[in-house]
Amino acid sequence: MIKIRLFKAQDADQVAQLFHQTVREVNARDYSSAQVNAWAPDDIHFRDWVAVCLSRFTYVAEEAGAIAGFAELEPDGHIDCFYCHKDYQRRGVGSQLYQAIEAKALELPVSRLFVEVSITAKPFFQRMGFAIVKEQTVARRGETFTNFAMEKILYAF
Repeated sequence: MIKIRLFKAQDADQVAQLFHQTVREVNARDYSSAQVNAWAPDDIHFRDWVAVCLSRFTYVAEEAGAIAGFAELEPDGHIDCFYCHKDYQRRGVGSQLYQAIEAKALELPVSRLFVEVSITAKPFFQRMGFAIVKEQTVARRGETFTNFAMEKILYAF
């Protein structure tokens, strides 16, 4: 049974591994090997996972001690990382993480959620009610990527 909870410092290694494996194995369907290697470099600790994850609302989906996914919400409504483990794709993990993010956003209160998503993640966010604002090209470590700026209006002030 999947449990959604807030990130703890001891989750950092599992979260870093999950990010790396997901990009390398799941996003590889939509991006070249050079692009996924730039996106998820061999040094999986290119980011200080503890500091970043603790500086925002980071939710993890856990099952029997294993992290099945994670998602980060910044206080302004920006969703940063949102990844589900390759073995938990299409099993409701992303939906459960998203529900936790939206509930926190409404509690803050944030009137709009916004995110930059991969080609791979675009259909998921569309199912969650997000609209494409624009297609864009971004650069990471010498590679360019197509992604999509998307948003969802939660309520109008």
